[in-house]
Amino acid sequence: MSTAGFNSQNGTGTGQTYANGPSQNPVSLQQPPGGGYGMNHQPSYNPMQAKAPGPPGPGPYPFGQYQPVSSHQPGPQLSSYPAAPGQPLLSRPPMGGHPSYTPPQSASPSPGPRLPPAQATPLPPPPAATSTSYYPNPPQPMASAWQYNAASASSMSTPPRGPVANHVNPAASLAAPSPPSSAAYSSAPPPPPPPHMSHSPAQPSGPGLPPTSMHGYTQPGTAPPPMNPMVPNTYQPNRPAYGPPPAGPPPTMRPTPPPAGPPMTSGTPPPPKADGDVAGNGPQAPNSYNHVDSRMAPPTQPGPPGRHLGHYPSLPPGYQNTSAPPAPSSFHPAGQAATQPYTQGPQPYQQPPGGPGPAQLSSSLAAMSLQSSTPEALRVVNLLQERNLLPANPVPAPTPCLTQDLQKLNCNPEVFRCTLTSIPQTQSLLNKAKLPLGLLLHPFKDLSQLPVVTSSTIVRCRSCRTYINPFVSFLDQRRWKCNLCYRVNDVPEEFMYNPVSRSYGEPHKRPEVQNATIEFIAPSEYMLRPPQPAVYLFVLDVSHNAVETGYLSVFCQSLLDNINALPGDSRTKVGFITFDSTIHFYNLQEGLSQPQMLIVSDIEDIFLPTPDSLLVNLNESKELVQDLLKSLPNLFEKTMETQSALGSALQAAFKLLSPTGGRMSVFQTQLPNLGVGALQSREDPNQRASVKDVQHLSPATDFYKKLALDCSGQQVAVDLFLLSSQYCDLASLGCISRYSAGTVYYYPSYHHQHNPDQVERFQRDLKRYLTRKIGFEAVMRIRCTKGLSIHTFHGNFFVRSTDLLSLPNVNPDAGFAVQMSIEENLDDMQVVSFQAALLYTSSKGERRIRVHTMCLPVVNSLSDVFAGADVQAITGLLACMAVDRSVTASLSDARDAMTNAAIDSLTSYRQAVLTIQQPGLLAPACLRLFPLYILALLKQKAFRTGTSTRLDDRVFAMYQLKYQPLVFSMLMIHPALYRIDDLTDEGALNVNDRTIPQPRVLQLSVEKLSREGAFLMDAGIVMYLWIGRNCHPNFLSQVLGVPNYAAVPEKLHLLPELDTAESQRTRAFISWLRDQRPFFPSLHIIRDESQLKPHFMQNMIEDRTESALSYYEFLLHLQQQISK
Repeated sequence: MSTAGFNSQNGTGTGQTYANGPSQNPVSLQQPPGGGYGMNHQPSYNPMQAKAPGPPGPGPYPFGQYQPVSSHQPGPQLSSYPAAPGQPLLSRPPMGGHPSYTPPQSASPSPGPRLPPAQATPLPPPPAATSTSYYPNPPQPMASAWQYNAASASSMSTPPRGPVANHVNPAASLAAPSPPSSAAYSSAPPPPPPPHMSHSPAQPSGPGLPPTSMHGYTQPGTAPPPMNPMVPNTYQPNRPAYGPPPAGPPPTMRPTPPPAGPPMTSGTPPPPKADGDVAGNGPQAPNSYNHVDSRMAPPTQPGPPGRHLGHYPSLPPGYQNTSAPPAPSSFHPAGQAATQPYTQGPQPYQQPPGGPGPAQLSSSLAAMSLQSSTPEALRVVNLLQERNLLPANPVPAPTPCLTQDLQKLNCNPEVFRCTLTSIPQTQSLLNKAKLPLGLLLHPFKDLSQLPVVTSSTIVRCRSCRTYINPFVSFLDQRRWKCNLCYRVNDVPEEFMYNPVSRSYGEPHKRPEVQNATIEFIAPSEYMLRPPQPAVYLFVLDVSHNAVETGYLSVFCQSLLDNINALPGDSRTKVGFITFDSTIHFYNLQEGLSQPQMLIVSDIEDIFLPTPDSLLVNLNESKELVQDLLKSLPNLFEKTMETQSALGSALQAAFKLLSPTGGRMSVFQTQLPNLGVGALQSREDPNQRASVKDVQHLSPATDFYKKLALDCSGQQVAVDLFLLSSQYCDLASLGCISRYSAGTVYYYPSYHHQHNPDQVERFQRDLKRYLTRKIGFEAVMRIRCTKGLSIHTFHGNFFVRSTDLLSLPNVNPDAGFAVQMSIEENLDDMQVVSFQAALLYTSSKGERRIRVHTMCLPVVNSLSDVFAGADVQAITGLLACMAVDRSVTASLSDARDAMTNAAIDSLTSYRQAVLTIQQPGLLAPACLRLFPLYILALLKQKAFRTGTSTRLDDRVFAMYQLKYQPLVFSMLMIHPALYRIDDLTDEGALNVNDRTIPQPRVLQLSVEKLSREGAFLMDAGIVMYLWIGRNCHPNFLSQVLGVPNYAAVPEKLHLLPELDTAESQRTRAFISWLRDQRPFFPSLHIIRDESQLKPHFMQNMIEDRTESALSYYEFLLHLQQQISK
């Protein structure tokens, strides 16, 4: 398939770069910033404009050999806080500067966003920003490639393609109507036959869910402690009635300000164009579902002439209320709200007539504000004085300040969370806060409880296509108002019947309106072709280098062990391709006595020797497949072929999978050096520890990216397993997975004998990979309330249209992030909503739609914005933005920008929120960990300088930050440290009849280590168990099974299974940590003399190294910049 099909979105063939990966919203770039919607448009805060660096400092800290100091030794502590009042402050952080602490100056201003070719217009370069001004004088600079809140204004003269939720025109308040009269319910006709309704838990394969997850649907009134196993919940007819959703009077409509651009002659917009009909999109696969989301929309009913969309006819007298909507008031989260557990389950509640609907929170919020004058989130913390800022347990997600009724229904933060749990009312307020606004999603997460609805009618808004959800308003029994565009919709007849209570006339009690996360089994209207079967193609490197690593036998054995657990049905297909300097296909057609190997040596013009027998039905040809897997390792045992024609093998695999779509699993062990896609080594080993900018973070060729886009168009995703001890140019190879919604797995220095812990990790990862849930031919769209807009996406996907992500495969371990801006003031709104809808084909051939909806309050004061800041979500989004910045600009630019993000937000807090100016570095309690997390990012493998880091290791760390869900990426950024030689059952969890100790989390500093103890560091994909030289013999014998410290083996990565209480506690704790993540972290048990000790010490973020500041020095630097 040619790449012409993607020209309109990605610029192939035009010399332009692809607008993908993070992609600016094409609709939003049709006019320069500052215009649109007739509103006062504020310039966006841009942390990426490089500030003028401070003057070179004297470097008061001598450089010497790094000496870790244990707490029991005399002498100064490396990371203790000096108290000398006259101590000079640092001028800038060492952004890799050695031996001076002056960071590299940015050579040029940050580049502007990459425009799609269709809209690219030459723009003047932005003026250099100074350290004292965030808003340069006119002319305003073009928004930078990394900006928090680029308010993307859309030209009204060009209608958006498809149903873009965030470009709807009406401005209406979110007031909800009063409840219907009982008379309306008494005349209900007899109920129709009930639609089929199932409530099946999604069966997660592999490791179970973390016991801390709080997405269970608990029975009313019986919320168990969140750590305990969730109570199974099925829809029961005799269960207590669910309370009605928020109801109340409709708002008084205010006139909509005239939009910028030509006047609209009618309030009814033209019918939305299908997303798949983008001009120039070329040949697509027969099942490109990009237009299905809008297909179900019936024709829009014309409104009264001259009336803008959103102004509805007068309601019947029983539902009218002439009072104006209450004015929004500022509020603070109540102190006790933070402890409220998230339960998504339907909770019974009774609301008084005209009770608190989403739009009538104002008075109750004002009362909250009076009750808690200073909430815990805004408690002032002097970071230079308070040492122990880390909580004893993992940092929880903040609870949005909503009424209890709404909060009970809100989406689980493990699935959907926002960087700000209180949304600013205007873009200017967001700019003042200097905090990024964005969403972090884990849309296909394994859930222990997932309501599944089968219905012939999926109720959606006729205008913006939002799925009905718990935050809509029912005006009466027959009408509901969309919470995203405020259109009034009719309730379909079938929706009147509630399968849960088996009653008629209570649409607001249906499961769709009681659960923020729900899955629909889609009717045939959501399909363009019959759902594809599960198709798995394995592409295996069999060169001499690959055979030497020994991976082939591990792979074949794992697939043999798990072949019956592959997700699928009777239609499941499999195929195999191996390659070295030639491409080998395998005929596995039913009826053959043994597999046939077919070799194609013409790699320049690849073809399929027998197209019909290379992908075979797994059930029909299972014996042949098993024979092949048993013989493959021996088949190439003696090979001396050293070349690798990966590009040609990928082309062949693409040809094989194109007719159906499916998953391509590629195993590669060296740099491809033959045929198309051949690469040269770009790494200079002498530059690994360079303090200068790191080169070659971007791909060397666009071959892999173009092929990935072809794959995406044919519903093929590519997963790459890289097992190598040498440089493989992951920056180039990784594109094949990044743009096809695949995943990269990386095993550096993999060898079946020399590196047994990598072998174990590969085996565990492979088992999870082969058996986990999978969705095929998926698309995801994120919608938000009118006035908000999405402008940049992060993750592995292809942006098919303005707001539609193409995901040929979706897996439960993939995370996504989006940046947002406020296009129109949210003046009349008390809450806004966000909805992510994922349409996919299950491995059983069912078309399904998983919908997540989140509701957040709108605030109009800066203190409320800060009070709702989610420090971990902010850090995760900044990490995604910094990865993009490193590739498009430079690593030093990204490092400076992260530091400036901390400086800017704390400066804004000090100047605009604090009423009494105090000395010190002050932060609100909710952001007290922000400088620590920024320093941790600067020392993370992806961004660090001055420390030897292999280029592939760095690129892989960047990939992980971009596509891992937040909970896993935070462990990579800031590992957890525990002391485990004194574990007790005090405060332990009871999970599945196992007692799990809960040691407290320690600060990442050597002063927390003790030579008398043993300490476990959990860094996400790796764990280190450091044994102190004077560790108690009891721990050594009872847990490690050795008599003394000297007997601890040098390379130990498994804890012996001893029948002692200490051993059981330690193993239970480590296995509990491992069970909470989908990948398998390897364990390294290290002593003081171990080769891995430097890796352990590099994660001591609060300590100073030769090339990076300690935490205290970093705080001093921040204080100096803030007080300028």
